[in-house]
This record gives sequence, C-alpha cells and structure tokens, in this order.
Amino acid sequence: MSHAATTVVPASNAAARPSSRNYARSYWLFILPAGIVVAAVIVFPWIFTLFMSLQDFHVGGAMRFVGLANYERMLSDDRFIWAIIRTFYFTALAVIFPTLIGVAAAVCFNKHFPLRGLARTIFILPMMATPVAIALVWTMMFHPQLGVLNYLLTSVGLPPSTWVYDSATVIPTLVMVETWQWTPLIMLIVLGGLASLPQDPYEAAALDGASGWQAFRHITLPLVWPFIMVALVLRAVDALKAFDTIFVITGGGPGTSSETLNLYLYQEAFSYYDIGYASAIVVVFFILIMAVTLVLMGTRKKAKAA
Repeated sequence: MSHAATTVVPASNAAARPSSRNYARSYWLFILPAGIVVAAVIVFPWIFTLFMSLQDFHVGGAMRFVGLANYERMLSDDRFIWAIIRTFYFTALAVIFPTLIGVAAAVCFNKHFPLRGLARTIFILPMMATPVAIALVWTMMFHPQLGVLNYLLTSVGLPPSTWVYDSATVIPTLVMVETWQWTPLIMLIVLGGLASLPQDPYEAAALDGASGWQAFRHITLPLVWPFIMVALVLRAVDALKAFDTIFVITGGGPGTSSETLNLYLYQEAFSYYDIGYASAIVVVFFILIMAVTLVLMGTRKKAKAA
C-alpha cells in the first residue's frame, strides 16, 4: 500500500504540471504585442523603403518600377560619392578627438581631488543640452564679425578665422562642436571602466618602480580597452548619423562642402522630392552603418578576448 501511495503522488504532480504546448502558447501571447509593435515601427518601414528604392517616384507624380536603376545612378553621382567621403571624414575626426580627450578626462576624474564631483558635473553639462540649441549657440559664436570666438582670437593677437564659412575649415569646425558636446559621453563610459579595475596590478607596478605613464600604458589601457571600444562603437554610429547640428549650423554649406550623406538624403527627399532615389540612399546608408558597426564590434570582441 505504501508503494502504491508513493506512485500516485508523482502522477498527480505530472497531471498538475502544465504541458510544454500550453507553456509555449502562453509565451507567444506575452510577446505578441511587442512583436506587432516592432513589425509596425521597424520591419514594415524597412520593407517599404526597399520597395520604394526600386521605384522612380517624385512627389505628385506617378510611380514607375525601375529595378536597380536608382542604385546604378549612385555610381555616377559625384555629389553622392563626395557625400560619402565627407561622412567618413567627419566621422573619423568626430570619433578620434572625443575619444582621446574623453580618455584623458576619465583618467583625471578618476583621481581624488577637491571639488571632484562639481568638476564632473560641469564637464558633462554639454551632453545634457539638445543638439539644435547647441547648434544655434555655436552659430552665433562663429559669426565672422559679431562672434565671440573671433573676438577672443583678436584679443590675444591672432587673426580671425572663417570657421564654418570656409570650405577648408567647415568640417573641422563642426567636429569641434561634436567634440565639445560628446566628449563627456566617452568620459563617463571610460570612467566606469576605471572604477572597476583591480588595484593589485598597480601596487605591484609601484613596487617594481614603474612610472605613471608605464602603469597607464601597460596596465590601465589594456584593462580599460573593452570600455573604450564600447565608447568607440556608440560614438561612431552617432557621428555617422549626425544631422541636426550640421543642418542648423551650415545646412551643408558653404556650397556642398559640409554635405554629409544624411544631409544629401534630406535634400533629395524633401527639397527635390525624389523619393525613389532618396530611398535607395537610405538603404546604402543603412548598409554602411551596419558595416562600420560590425567591424567595430568584431574589434571589440577581439580586444575583450585578448
């Protein structure tokens, strides 16, 4: 009797336990709303963009299927090619300078000194403002006659600069604005990495007589490198997509000397109303962003594994 009683309990537990089929059904009920939202917000717009990139369509005109003609047009479009070159030029500068300054700032703010909290707060303030507001302020500062920057240059005996009004200096000047605004982001990411580092290697290095630079080069930099790579990925993707700051300050000018791929896409879609060609540019732009992201993520994984 005791044996029979013990065999009844597992049977009753098995009967009370929900089947895997019922569990899977309830699981799909939970994720279905999120799946519908993702499909509506992300998947459908991309499918529609791919569809439109195969059409010849201007606003107010008839839609005509042209296949890959829009993509073939890019190969002979000098303005498109130069927009890609400017995009990568701007992105490279807008990644290198904030990273170098951000890492240096993180190392400084990781040390203890009076009013460190206040200094950190002041340093991250540019990141809190909206890009359009920042662009408007910098536009006034860049004015050749009334801008405060040229006033400061002439005050110390330096010649005034043309800033964003010269094709030779417009992109470096825009990079200066990006560096001012987004260096705090790099600093915060790297600072988080520095705060998590063990202290034993530094104590051993100090006993061996290592200098501060040697400790940074052989201990700090390798340990914090994965955090730097995360910052590089975020900054590179954000710089590739930069639009609002450039559009407000220069509008792509003078001429087209600061016209990145994002601005060229905007002009084709909303100035020339060539929706088909603009959609093809969106597809190519997305592929470029994904390629850069995958390369950086691969480099990050190798650095983390090393």
